[in-house]
Amino acid sequence: MNTVTLVCGTRPELIKLAPLIRLFGPRAVVVYTGQHYDRTMYELIRRDVAEPGGYHEFALGGARRGTQLGRAVAAVDDVLAGRRTAAVVVQGDTTSALAGALAANANDVPLVHVEAGLRSFDRAMPEEHNRVAIDHLADLCCAPTALNRANLVAERIPVDRIAVTGNTVVEALEAAAPGPEAEQAVLSAHGLRRDGYAVATIHRPENVDDAATLETILRELAALPLPVVLPLHPRTAKRVAHFGLEPLLARLRVVAPQGYPEFLALAGGAAVVVSDSGGIQEEVSVLKRPVVVVRRSTERPEIEGTFGTLVPPGPGVGAAARAWLDDVAGHRARLAGIPSPYGAGSPSARIASALEELVGEPLAAAALVG
Repeated sequence: MNTVTLVCGTRPELIKLAPLIRLFGPRAVVVYTGQHYDRTMYELIRRDVAEPGGYHEFALGGARRGTQLGRAVAAVDDVLAGRRTAAVVVQGDTTSALAGALAANANDVPLVHVEAGLRSFDRAMPEEHNRVAIDHLADLCCAPTALNRANLVAERIPVDRIAVTGNTVVEALEAAAPGPEAEQAVLSAHGLRRDGYAVATIHRPENVDDAATLETILRELAALPLPVVLPLHPRTAKRVAHFGLEPLLARLRVVAPQGYPEFLALAGGAAVVVSDSGGIQEEVSVLKRPVVVVRRSTERPEIEGTFGTLVPPGPGVGAAARAWLDDVAGHRARLAGIPSPYGAGSPSARIASALEELVGEPLAAAALVG
């Protein structure tokens, strides 16, 4: 039986590939590199992912990028050598995704890139190099939006290698989102009132690896006129301790990393989200909440001017967040009427259908409903 090998190494990748893992069922073989090696964060996501036909888990995190990439390519190569593989699927722009792409290429296995065509046009971002390389290696580029397709065409990737599919985050979120009672239970457990708090997630190197930048962001969050819940990423926790910034955390509602449904409850009930995450920029468009994107650049410009405000790390973070607090109920009502740019229905079914057309055989274990 030919299988579909899905390569990932971080929480967001596993979340976004979960609908495809469910769709391919026993034909799905997951290779988890362990690029993000915090055990608690990983297990919180793994518990909500359907059991695939095969699962290979490695612990390749904690090394330099070049070392990590080499080890991940070798690990995926070993898995591919032992199985009949119809295609390799990678998602996004991580070191693990690039490793999967290189291993597929080395084994002459068709490569499918989920979330293709995203561009920040910021060469200071390692992820920008990864996603460009993966797109040009891929036999099938699954672009979430028409803008992503246009980026690929501009780079002279043949149109017959591109499919506009939407983003699997839409159905991953809808499958995991708690109902009203479960959401209220999460808020009550944290002593929160709907629309009466903010949620922040900060973890990118540009924001946490410089002491002055991290201090400024934490001070801006602490100065907001409502409680700020901060699920503390392990990377951020280490930098806070290293720079001696623990006193600033006392002014925030610091909580442990959350499971996906629990985090969606917190984000869905927040007056505003402040984050440097790529995935959260997509998720707020489904949750209909505003986000302040704390980054120099973004590869997801589709949400700017509607769900999101892009602000470079620094003293402008607080002002951008306060702008969303001037009329919380009004913003919630307005955003509720704006469709997500990342599609609806089942992007995973559209991806699977395009993949089956690429390889010339049926692979999905469930009916494709796009």
